[in-house]
Amino acid sequence: MDNLLGDNLRRIMSQLGLTINEVAERTKLDKRTIRGILEGSKRPHPKTIGQLAEGLGVSVDELYIDPTRLLYRRLDKQTNPVVEKVIQEHPELFADWTTAEFEELYSRFGMGGALTEEGVLEAARKTNRRRILQHKLAVLLETSQAELIENIINLFYEKLRAGSQGPNSHPESRL
Repeated sequence: MDNLLGDNLRRIMSQLGLTINEVAERTKLDKRTIRGILEGSKRPHPKTIGQLAEGLGVSVDELYIDPTRLLYRRLDKQTNPVVEKVIQEHPELFADWTTAEFEELYSRFGMGGALTEEGVLEAARKTNRRRILQHKLAVLLETSQAELIENIINLFYEKLRAGSQGPNSHPESRL
């Protein structure tokens, strides 16, 4: 049986130099739960996964990432060294970023190669604007105006799709 969660937990524990007892202390989870995750004999509740990630200081997706993707991360970090410098110099721009957002930033390239400092800052600002907009949209979709917002989004989306279909496209080819 594939135990990606257990394997990743083991990897993270090793990186942090933690024992099962220390993980239990940090996460406020029972040692039996942690052992069950490590062995693959326990399918944890989403709340448990959240506690585990928070206590270990990692994102939830870090617990489920395919280890081969870690090789790509290392390569991206090595080929885009200015990103780490900018992150250290401007931590406020990267507050609450997900692992996926950091991966996206490290994997970007500018014209002619690795990003410049200004390129990293612009990419971070763009990501933060998108995050703020997505949050606002999520809030709006929970209001009495949700149907109106959904209709507006669908209208713009269809207009965009129609423009990308080209003059020789047939309506049947649309999604």
